[in-house]
Amino acid sequence: QVQLLESGGGLVQPGGSLRLSCAASGSIFIINTMGWYRQAPGKERELVATRASGGSVNYGDSVKGRFTISTNNAANTVYLQMDSLKPEDTAVYYCLLQMPQRTWWGQGTQVTVSS
Repeated sequence: QVQLLESGGGLVQPGGSLRLSCAASGSIFIINTMGWYRQAPGKERELVATRASGGSVNYGDSVKGRFTISTNNAANTVYLQMDSLKPEDTAVYYCLLQMPQRTWWGQGTQVTVSS
């Protein structure tokens, strides 16, 4: 079993910043990818950012240049630094851990961008 503990969500004004964290624990042997997706009300879940174990990074088009993903491999933790936040970034953000045998999802953390 794997557990994903997300933190760092909250309410922020447009133009502000937040940093999300996701720490994975449990039966973790090989990690292919860690990252983040998000889902806004009435919309499908979409890619925010992923980082593969080899170091390659993939960002969703709407967050390129504003968000930065990083990992602490020794701690099985992934971070998402979100800058220049916009109201359209409001969503529940889900942590992703992909291993060869299956993909694990966190429970989600709410990010609200509003004045």
